[in-house]
Amino acid sequence: MPKISPFDLHLWGQGRLFEAYHTFGAHPNRGGTWFRVWAPRADSVSVIGDFNGWNSEAHPMTMSGIGIGKLWEVYVRGASVGQRYKFSICRGSHRNDKSDPFARQMEPPAYGGSALEGLSGVIADSSFEWSDRNWMKNRKGPESLSEAVSMYEVHLGSWRRKEDGGFFTYRELAEPLAQYVKEMGFTHVEFLPIQEHPFYGSWGYQIVGPFAPTFRYGEPDDLKYLINYLHDNDIGVILDWVPAHFATDPQGLSMFDGEPLFEYEDPIMRHHPDWGTFVFDYSRPQVQNYLISNALYWLEEFHVDGLRFDAVASMIYRDYSRKKWTRNKHGGRENLEAVAFLKLINETVFSSFPNAMMIAEESTAWPGVSHPTYSGGLGFLYKWNLGWMHDTFQFFQEDPVNRKFHYHGFTFPLVYAWAENYLLSLSHDEVVHGKGSLFGKMPGDDWQKAANIRLLFAHLFGHPGKKLIFMGMEFGQGREWSHDRGLDWWLLDKDIHKGTQLWMKALNMLYRESSALQNETQNGFEWIDYKDTANTTASYLRKSEDEILLFVFNFTPVPRPAYQVGAPQNGTWTVILNSDEPRFGGSGTGAMGAITSSKKPFHGQPASCLVDLPPLGVLVLRFQLG
Repeated sequence: MPKISPFDLHLWGQGRLFEAYHTFGAHPNRGGTWFRVWAPRADSVSVIGDFNGWNSEAHPMTMSGIGIGKLWEVYVRGASVGQRYKFSICRGSHRNDKSDPFARQMEPPAYGGSALEGLSGVIADSSFEWSDRNWMKNRKGPESLSEAVSMYEVHLGSWRRKEDGGFFTYRELAEPLAQYVKEMGFTHVEFLPIQEHPFYGSWGYQIVGPFAPTFRYGEPDDLKYLINYLHDNDIGVILDWVPAHFATDPQGLSMFDGEPLFEYEDPIMRHHPDWGTFVFDYSRPQVQNYLISNALYWLEEFHVDGLRFDAVASMIYRDYSRKKWTRNKHGGRENLEAVAFLKLINETVFSSFPNAMMIAEESTAWPGVSHPTYSGGLGFLYKWNLGWMHDTFQFFQEDPVNRKFHYHGFTFPLVYAWAENYLLSLSHDEVVHGKGSLFGKMPGDDWQKAANIRLLFAHLFGHPGKKLIFMGMEFGQGREWSHDRGLDWWLLDKDIHKGTQLWMKALNMLYRESSALQNETQNGFEWIDYKDTANTTASYLRKSEDEILLFVFNFTPVPRPAYQVGAPQNGTWTVILNSDEPRFGGSGTGAMGAITSSKKPFHGQPASCLVDLPPLGVLVLRFQLG
């Protein structure tokens, strides 16, 4: 690899060197290694490592470029794969040893300690042989808008643990995770951040090495093995990605060249008050370039199928969680440079990977998050529907005797259900920091808690929008999730937890084969009744050209025999799911089999059915068209 070309130097200066990871970092070449780093305001930079006894005078780097785009490079003969290094950066009388921002691997703490020193590792270009060509050719990005998307959110370090409490590696997790996800009917896994992070308790959200898979579970090629294995089992992989902030640990990106570089110079905007982190400075083209390059790196080098952007609301509002904040140039609260960055990164990713999924966790009513940039949107494919999560939880956490007074929480999300391409999320955020488990949130005894979860899951799949649940929810994890232990898999020895798991599997399977549930258009949903507060029931339709599904909910522990519900078609309706079946942990009551509707108009429909509604239960009936 020669010295950096003038053209690449120009692109970097303009913030348009989008595959910058091929240029920056450590690149072995002909018996040595090229090192490059961006540190424009440093007085001098040298590379230190195993190859020179960590001597900051041994290999000074040469400066190229001008202004804020200035970078440093050096070729070190004898520096080889497997050796560790840092950049020693001098500004004035201060010298700091920094991790490589483009390091593709970082070393674990020395001597079994807990402090991640940030030692970067020289690694060779990967020789991993992918076998997922068919998956990559046929995977669905924008085409998934009209197909089933059901995601299983996973924290790799706590999905399962070894008997001694140790981690399973990427390779060790591949087979059991793929087998479980496939058996349960999920279409994708979404990994909580796996980029290198010093504090394990941040779950990966406070990153120090954006290009390095965390050492905790193995080598970079081991992660590729895991992703490849999932793809070979027809399971997509979404990576939780954190462009909003980064860890302040001194060995990382903070004050990189002696002054704020990756972070805002403005001290008010630099610190994130919620997480004690630094905020990326989106006004710098090189910072935008760095983040875009990182996104493309994971899509290209690791074959991930999409990125879920964490904390987008904290990026687009300058006053997010701040008592004091600096206004934009127009005097407003919008972060104009962050908005421009989000549009640019989505345009760049989709131009290179048109079948990718770009997903935003955005908690406000910012318009057009999942709309194309050419129509004024931010350009994401999907947006998490956090309003649905909040309102739905609020309804289900009420004691059944009070639910009649809180129907707004159940019905209101349908008012805006088609404003965005929504993904309904029951995520890790809802089972941490003292919030308790999903099982624990439900009212009643253990049987009622499980029945309420089955009701909630049925509405998750009946409501328009793609689906996501956090690991452990699918079988009613009893304790609040902790990153320091594995899930309580032993609960599956109990009927109500095994039944909850089977219910989730049944819903996933129905979702994947039902054209009505995959029809996300507004004409694919219709309320039957949302006003029966006396009985605390509700019913709605999901429709397509060849089938109609009727969901009938009973939100109380009181059975409703011969309950009349309106139907759009006269004829035979088949009960395809009853949440109160014994196999799901239920009591065995409620309608089963075929039900014939009559030409008795009801609920504004031309026909009606009489069904036995189980306590705290839901029936799903199908009418086949054509």
